[in-house]
Amino acid sequence: MKRILFMFIALSFGLSSFAQNESQGVKIYNPTANAQADIDAAVAKAKKENKHVFIQVGGNWCIWCIRFHDLVNNTPELKNYLNTNFETVLVNYSPENKNEAVLKKLKNPGRFGFPVFLILDGNGEVIHIQNSAYLEEGKGHSVKLITDFLKNWTYKAVNPTATK
Repeated sequence: MKRILFMFIALSFGLSSFAQNESQGVKIYNPTANAQADIDAAVAKAKKENKHVFIQVGGNWCIWCIRFHDLVNNTPELKNYLNTNFETVLVNYSPENKNEAVLKKLKNPGRFGFPVFLILDGNGEVIHIQNSAYLEEGKGHSVKLITDFLKNWTYKAVNPTATK
């Protein structure tokens, strides 16, 4: 019995180490970034260009955050749609920097898990918080569900009578 318990503990430790190592090499979030300054700059640019701001909150520890980021980067039509219609900001949430003041101001989106997505208008107001789990299909995020979500929150979709 002790042998089985030892093997189970060793296996659990090995798997957790592997999962951590898988995401340790990728650094898409910057724990030292000034998240509020990044958001303010994106909001100012979005307002000028009649866009909204897409915020992805997560951390380098979060494999789903990295997978989402990779999906966008490896899907040209999705990446182009996002860049054409939104200013994008990545906000770090990690033990090094939880960005608590910023996330409180953004209505505590972490309650939905990570990654979590926010849409801000050109005034910096939160107009939508999206639980990313609803954008999954099968074993990962769905390009179609993500695209449909984004289409519903563009500047033109929210302001149909506005002219560019």
